Amino acid sequence: MGACFTSLLWAAESAAEAEQPKALTLQAAVQKTLQQNPRLYQFDFARQRLLSTRQTSDLKPAYQLGLELENFAGTGEIEGADSAELTVALSSVIELDSKRQSRVAVVDARLDAFDLERQAQTLDVLGELTNSFIQLLSTQQELALAAEAVALSESLHSTVQKRAHSGAASDAEVLRARAMLMQSKIQKNDLQRRLQRQKISLVRFWGSTTAEFTTVEGDLFAFGESRKFSTLYDQVQQSPAVTVFASELRLKNAEVRLAQTQSRADIGWQFGVRRFEATGDAGLTLGLSVPLFTDSRNRGAVEAALAERNALQYRRSDHVLALHDRLYSAYSQRKQFIAAHQQLKQNIIPDLEKALIITREAYERGRLKYQDLITAQQELLGAKQRLIETATAAMLNQAVIEQLTAEPLTN
Repeated sequence: MGACFTSLLWAAESAAEAEQPKALTLQAAVQKTLQQNPRLYQFDFARQRLLSTRQTSDLKPAYQLGLELENFAGTGEIEGADSAELTVALSSVIELDSKRQSRVAVVDARLDAFDLERQAQTLDVLGELTNSFIQLLSTQQELALAAEAVALSESLHSTVQKRAHSGAASDAEVLRARAMLMQSKIQKNDLQRRLQRQKISLVRFWGSTTAEFTTVEGDLFAFGESRKFSTLYDQVQQSPAVTVFASELRLKNAEVRLAQTQSRADIGWQFGVRRFEATGDAGLTLGLSVPLFTDSRNRGAVEAALAERNALQYRRSDHVLALHDRLYSAYSQRKQFIAAHQQLKQNIIPDLEKALIITREAYERGRLKYQDLITAQQELLGAKQRLIETATAAMLNQAVIEQLTAEPLTN
């Protein structure tokens, strides 16, 4: 009996846990994304490729083993193989002007730039994740507002029906109230479907196709105090989106140095042993070779590398100006939407709520028309919808600022 009771109790607790909504926080979503996002996971393979390239670049010139047979199968005195000369030689190249070190320096600079690019790409992915999370949080608020709209429409429909039964309202008003109730239910159903779509859009960030959570947890209306714009702009100039240019400059300098090293010719050498079949003797051979006009042939490559390095400075300046514009736009719009939100919350919505109560009481007493009550109700719902929209816009702009600065906006 005790075991049976324990099993029933465990089953009841499991059912209660299953009924409880699973809430997903932004922090949990970020952790999942950092661990499982396919776009970020590809960087591991790209880094491994660069490390393999560095290993190859650090190799010394290869050795070559050559075999050469001369003066055989000829005519006259050298007919047959009696006059053949067989040479076995080992050859390679002597690299001058630190070419190998320059190749390695280029790959090292690419690795540095790669790490910063990875950080910038991570910020982009997390920015997209935050936007999707905010949109989902906003839809949840709209769904709650839609439920309130349904409740208001049901109350209105009930009130109109009572007045119609007493002869104080026409059947047309009843039909209009019922139509409004149906429209509010349709709106609620549409938001529920949108919520499901947004959940699937969110879970793709960690490589999933199924949403294991029921709701997202967060405060859409908690803005906090922002730091000064000048402080934020300083942070932007230290963010990976800008510092990557300094790393790219080091890469371009390394590429220029590598191109300059190619202007100095390498010395090819060959050392071997030659056997003379006619006498049975053997002798050593030594050969050196140097390409001609290497400097003039390589001048174009050096100039191209210098041009790319010089152009990078202007690209950085243009990029910083674009970031400044984007940061200021997001900073200004955030303040604008927060101000509008506070006006709606503190003044407009309380007045409209009181107005709806007064209008409903006056309608029930026959002092106001049906249209007056509808207008009061729609104005209140519209203001609450605007409240959600301003909060969402403020949060989206805050996400942009945090993505640009790579730091939390509020304290």
